Amino acid sequence: MKSTLRTFVAVETSSSVRAAAGELIGALRSAGADVKWVRPENMHLTLQFLGDVPTEETAAVCKAVAGAVEGLEPFELEIRGAGAFPHPGRPQTIWLGAGEGLDAAVALHDRVEDALARLGFKKERRRYTPHLTIGRVRRAGPAIADLGRLLREQADYQAGRFPVREVIVFSSQLEPGGPIYTALGRGQLGGG
Repeated sequence: MKSTLRTFVAVETSSSVRAAAGELIGALRSAGADVKWVRPENMHLTLQFLGDVPTEETAAVCKAVAGAVEGLEPFELEIRGAGAFPHPGRPQTIWLGAGEGLDAAVALHDRVEDALARLGFKKERRRYTPHLTIGRVRRAGPAIADLGRLLREQADYQAGRFPVREVIVFSSQLEPGGPIYTALGRGQLGGG
């Protein structure tokens, strides 16, 4: 049996953005909806989820990601605006969106996705929407309407900005207390 690692590519956020996201979670909890909230230390901007990758292929993934991003200039990304997929009236995934720097984040995603497609990883059919996932609804109930109202009220929530200088290939080990992320490799923007 082949050994695999659940793998994804992401950008880590700053501690100030994570703290602001934590404050928003505190406000959204008041709705009483059944939501699994993301611990602030686990918040990141996912560029691509790869799923279970054979362990022997992770070095090639890390090399491809590092090569893909070295020609891009570092940039600042603003995290703002609370929302939900598919929409606030029927939230399933609760997120904070991107403001200034959004186009650079999409370009970063596209470079990573193209490099990984050459290794055989499938491209997403949907357009990439940069966001920080802050919660996932476990079960719909009467409190969902209150959660949707709070999300609409926080549509302009400002969580701050952070510099994007590197991309990280992570493994994710699912545990009862939440996932444990381990960095497998890093790619520096601008080759720095």
